[in-house]
Amino acid sequence: MTPAAGAQNAAPSLEALRQEAEAIIARYDRAQAAMLPILRLIQARCGCISAQAQEWVAGLLHVRVSLVHEVVTFYTLFREQPVGTYHIQVCANIACALAGAQDCVASLAQQLGIKPGETTPDGKFTLSTVECLCACEAAPVMQVNDRYVGPVTPQTIDSLLRAPESLPPLPLMYRKAVGVEPVLSKRFETLSSETIETYLRDDGYQAARKALETMTPEQVIAEVTTSNLRGLGGAGFPTGKKWSFIPKESAKPKFLVVNADEGEPGTIKDRYILTKDPHRLIEGIIIAAYATGCRKAYIYLRGEYAQPARILQQAIADAQRYGFLGQRMFNSPFNLEVVVHRGAGAYICGEETALLESLEGKKGFPRLKPPFPAISGLFASPTVINNVETLACVPSVIARGGEWFAKLGVGKSGGTRLFSISGHVEQPGLYEASHGVTLRQLIEAAGGVPGGRRLKAVIPGGISAKILRADEIDVRMDFDSLLAAGTMAGSAGIVVMDEATCMLEALWYAAKFFAHESCGQCSPCREGTGWIFKVVDRIRQGRGRPEDLDTLLGIASGMEGRTICVFADAAAWPVQSYITKFRDEFEHHIREGACDIHSHERQTSAVSQ
Repeated sequence: MTPAAGAQNAAPSLEALRQEAEAIIARYDRAQAAMLPILRLIQARCGCISAQAQEWVAGLLHVRVSLVHEVVTFYTLFREQPVGTYHIQVCANIACALAGAQDCVASLAQQLGIKPGETTPDGKFTLSTVECLCACEAAPVMQVNDRYVGPVTPQTIDSLLRAPESLPPLPLMYRKAVGVEPVLSKRFETLSSETIETYLRDDGYQAARKALETMTPEQVIAEVTTSNLRGLGGAGFPTGKKWSFIPKESAKPKFLVVNADEGEPGTIKDRYILTKDPHRLIEGIIIAAYATGCRKAYIYLRGEYAQPARILQQAIADAQRYGFLGQRMFNSPFNLEVVVHRGAGAYICGEETALLESLEGKKGFPRLKPPFPAISGLFASPTVINNVETLACVPSVIARGGEWFAKLGVGKSGGTRLFSISGHVEQPGLYEASHGVTLRQLIEAAGGVPGGRRLKAVIPGGISAKILRADEIDVRMDFDSLLAAGTMAGSAGIVVMDEATCMLEALWYAAKFFAHESCGQCSPCREGTGWIFKVVDRIRQGRGRPEDLDTLLGIASGMEGRTICVFADAAAWPVQSYITKFRDEFEHHIREGACDIHSHERQTSAVSQ
């Protein structure tokens, strides 16, 4: 485990970092795009990003100091003050909350003698809470410096306080494919699946070879179009159509940007691909870049994903060593460079244009569209943006054909996808299934609700998705079926809640998340998310008013469709669905100042066992 930089006694001078910083700048098409990695370098070596460091970065990148300060204060992973030797960050969003995260925080605070946001007097431990680490299958989870740890138990906390370096790694909980031949998860249980040697043994890079040696870019796009592969980051837009929007001829360079900024609470899928099968992603990148004429790809990776970053960097280096990346790949005229760019903690950067702004070294503010990224994206150049899981499907499409892939799915959604299942199920984890699988079948595959309790509600596609009641789970999990059911497939992050779950409490976590993560650019979102959280929090404290529910619905309605991106819509949807489907429960909270299910047996937390 890498100690937090705040604990280092002899921080280097900024000038001592100049050579490394200039090497970082050389990887980017524009110097300012190196902003985030250079700030990460300074924080790692110096413990924090001081005012002096911000001035130094401004001079190095030839930008205003105010711009550097904007970036430092926008992203949650950057800090202007040092932390302890071990920075403990406990995930406090819905999946971890259902598993007892509050008890974890309380136990740590009591034993350390500090509150969240504080550091022990000896400078050894800093305790914080964070919104979501996207390790929901192992809830409750915490991050200690650059390592994920979970599920957290009393024994885990004892080990942390006694010997932090001895903490066991987070287990990967891939469970099984449900009713289909595994495609994306086929190699997850292979020993050393992340290495290039095992990937080549399993016919790795043969699809890329086929594409570059025997197919034109147009033929690759046609095959992907036939496959009915849709964007699996949440939007569900047809991948082949998106690729076809990239102009064939352009005076500007064309870029491929990979969205690996997984941040939707309830979602864990991209982390498994990055960790267990990174070469599948790289092969998908090669094929996508060839099809669209991109000579450079940037992988925008979630900042917290330290282990996946190391694995991915090694995989890229090995692919270059074998000649699968770089110049004249597979003895063709095609060249491709791949750069890993780590984010710095901002859920909004999962939105594609906010991601582009961040990649260019700015705050993650979404852009007005048009122009669309296909015409004017990264560095105002034609850009194709795809999610990790989407690109990981591409090698199988090319290897086995678009028609084969389409038949694995249902309707307009071809293939399979990875479903993240967490919350109140016997076997939380990652499951692969066809888009035609039902929500009920997935919950049953995960062992159902534990302890003989009844199912109450399910989030079907990440925390943004409108909730479904227990009597609404016989719905197929493809994009169109869920849309017809009044919700969305989203990121396929399924969070299951049993009968002892307080729906006001569940909405409180969603409202807190969106209030925290709003970028603040649009006033309906900035003011609306904060207003929603204040009202929900007041009801939770027993001070609700009869008019509060209609006020909340009114705020949500006023946010929808009135902002640059769909973040405000995503914040409004949980409010609308939770209140509409469980209004009696909310009204009881307001009338009695307390929950009407407190007499039910609650889910036993991991810490109290």
